Order: sequence, then structure tokens, then C-alpha cells
Amino acid sequence: MADSKTEMRKPVFAKVDQLRPGTNGHTLTVKVVSSKTVLQKGRGGRPDGPQMRQMHIAECLVGDETGMIVFTARNEQVDLLKPNTTVILRNAKIDMFKGSMRLSVDKWGRIEITDPADFTVKEDNNLSLVEYELVNVVEE
Repeated sequence: MADSKTEMRKPVFAKVDQLRPGTNGHTLTVKVVSSKTVLQKGRGGRPDGPQMRQMHIAECLVGDETGMIVFTARNEQVDLLKPNTTVILRNAKIDMFKGSMRLSVDKWGRIEITDPADFTVKEDNNLSLVEYELVNVVEE
């Protein structure tokens, strides 16, 4: 087995308008439109212990030439997603929050800052404003 080389697959870049509820494994290049902190607090072990960790969550509006979506940034990710920054999101997934889609990257994904993109974000197609309803289908 040591002889066989594992070939790295080239990532397939998706566009924002291709994102659907409950999907994952997306690789996208997006531009950050805005960022708003929604939660910032300390957490961890005892207050006198070294385990005090900050929790910082921001909702960032990101998009490309096909549309926009809200990205939930956590802790160190918040510092990377500053307005007007272009980032590559690797292994991103869609989470549902109150019936609308949110894009996020967990510990299995990666966020990379890249060269400024030459596209203009399509701001009139915000996928996070579309409300979805879970419907159970009973087959007869």
C-alpha cells in the first residue's frame, strides 16, 4: 500500500446560487459584504483557571456574482472575514437557522484569504432571505 500514491482531487468551485439546504462539502470563492457580531462572551472552566476561552460569533454577508448568503463565523474565523475581503471557503456546509440557510465552515473545513476577486457581488439575490419549511413525505 505504501507504493500507491493518493492523488489530490482538484476542488470543484460552486457558486452561491447552487447552494441547497442540507448540503455540505462546498468550495466557494466569495467576497465579504458585511460582518456583524451576534455573540461575544467568555466561557470555559473556573474563572480563576487558565481555561477561560472567548466565544465570538458573527454573521457575515458573503457572496459572488450569482448571489449572497449569511455565513456564520466563529472565533478565529471572525478575524478573517472582514468586509471587502475575498476568501476561499473549503468544505463549507449549509446549516438551517429558523427556516433559512446559513453557510458555515466547521473544524473539517478551511477559510483562506485570497487575492481580491474581480466580480461584483449580486446583492439582489440573498439566499438567506428564502424561508424553507421541512415537509415529511409519507409514501403509501
